[in-house]
Parts: sequence; structure tokens; C-alpha cells
Amino acid sequence: MNMLNMDIVQSLRGRDFLGLADYTGDEIRYLIDLGIELKRKLKSGVSYQPLKGKTLGMIFEKASTRTRISFDVGIYQLGGHSLFLSSNDLQIGRGETIHDTAQTMSRYLDGIMIRTFAHKTVIDLARHSTVPVINGLTDFAHPCQVMADYMTVLEHKGKLEGLKIAYIGDGNNMVHSLMVGAAKLGMNIAVASPDEYMPEKSVQKMTRDFAQQSGGSLLITNDPREAIADADVVYTDVWASMGFEEEQKVREQAFANYQVNESLVGHAKGDYMFLHCLPAHRGEEVSEGVIDGAHSAIFDEAENRLHAQKAIMAALM
Repeated sequence: MNMLNMDIVQSLRGRDFLGLADYTGDEIRYLIDLGIELKRKLKSGVSYQPLKGKTLGMIFEKASTRTRISFDVGIYQLGGHSLFLSSNDLQIGRGETIHDTAQTMSRYLDGIMIRTFAHKTVIDLARHSTVPVINGLTDFAHPCQVMADYMTVLEHKGKLEGLKIAYIGDGNNMVHSLMVGAAKLGMNIAVASPDEYMPEKSVQKMTRDFAQQSGGSLLITNDPREAIADADVVYTDVWASMGFEEEQKVREQAFANYQVNESLVGHAKGDYMFLHCLPAHRGEEVSEGVIDGAHSAIFDEAENRLHAQKAIMAALM
């Protein structure tokens, strides 16, 4: 391990993982490489348990499949164990302050993962906690998913810097983290959304600032064909994320021309790869032919949630 990596190892210990803006490109790349190494160890049957005897508290205010299973299995494989905590299990669901909850949980646990609605909840929890807090998803950001996404891209493409990723669809928490991550890693990202569903302006500015430093770029457009032109990676997400289900019909109309289908991906590079964070609605944001086709890496991507999050836990905890 070189001195740069040793410096990064020291810098990560005890940190929170709330969003990729808090991390340097070198730190993000180190965690991705660590995820690949931990995956290799697991597949080779090599036991690696740096978190033996440690406990992760997992707070879920939002339902989950991949986040729940991958963190649960991940901490177990690293030698620790987890506690599943829903809002109904905690006094926070009955009015206890974030401050008191964080302080108390920090006395029992070695790390906290939270999947919730308001991003401020995660920030406040981290502010008052004395153990690392990991953002398992908020309405604003989904950084753990993006670590798995870019790990998958690196495995398939052999590099990240200079690649173009096109995101077609809702300017939601998913694209916010994809944008910041791409800019930190020196990638070029193009986002196509209807005007009323664009990524937040603050995230656009942040992404452009980071891209200027890394040599990456950001394109924001209404035109899916412009965004996807010569893309190495094509990404989409559901049109109505969790919490916006009542807007489904309105959103179906707004995104009618934003489906990732065989016609649209014809504008990407011939060896493009397709990603989707899942769950997916086949026939809505993506056609069956694309998501189940030869270019799709969605289940490699889903599997990599386990390995990317193990890297985060191992480094922070």
C-alpha cells in the first residue's frame, strides 16, 4: 500500500458518509477499489473480518430490499452484526429528539446506517453522533448506490476518468449523487429531464465546480438524444420515486418521451452499458429489450451494493 493510500486510510477512519461532496476523488476511488478487492476476497473464499465484534444500527424510515439485505449481509461478512430498527422500534418515532437518539445510540453502536426521507435528518443525526453515520438514502441523495454504480462501470470498462454517463429521467436523489460522483471522478455526465423535473440548481452548480477541478463535465438538457449521444454508460430510474406515487399519472405524461428504449440507445456508443438502481418498471422508464438485453449490467450493479458498502463500513468503522 503506497503512502497516498495510507493517508486516505487514516482520513476515512471515523468519518460519516452522508454524500459524495464530502469526499475527494481519490477517497472515492480508493473506496471503489477497496470494494473490488473485498469482492475478490469473498469470491476466493478468503475470510476478512476487520469489524469482528462491532455492531451496525440500521434505521429504516423507508422500505428497502437491496439496502436492507446488503448492509445486513455485509456487516456479517466483515465479522460484525446488525440491528434492524424501524421508526416503530425507536422513541424517535414518538417525539424523542435526534440529539438524544444520536447520543444514546452512539453509546451502544459502532456505526449507524439510516434510510429516511429528509436529508436534514441524516445531517442532524451525524452532527450529534460520535460514531460514523452512513446515508442509506434520503430524498436528496443516494451515495451508497452510486458507489456500487461506479464500481460496476470500472469492472466493465476498466476505467472511469473520461467516460461519459447519460442519465435520462427524473432529476431526483439518484441523479444528484451520480452527478457529484461523476464530477469528482473526472467523468462526463449528461442529464436529460423535463424542465419541471430537473436536478436541483445547487447540485448543478456543485457538479460544475467539481468537474472544473477534475476535468469532467456536466450537460443539462431537455433532449434525451442529445444527452445519450456517444454515451459509454446509460442510466435511468423510476419516474415516480418513493413518496411521489400519487404523481404517477402526471409524471407518465411528463416523461412520455424519456423512455430508454432500443431507438434511444441507438445514439449511445456501440458498447454502451445500461444501469438502473432498481426497482424498475419495465415498459415505463425503460423497455424490456434494454433492461434485459446484452448491454444491461443491472444485477452486477445490484450485487455490488454489498461490496461497495462493505468497503465503506470497513474504512469508516
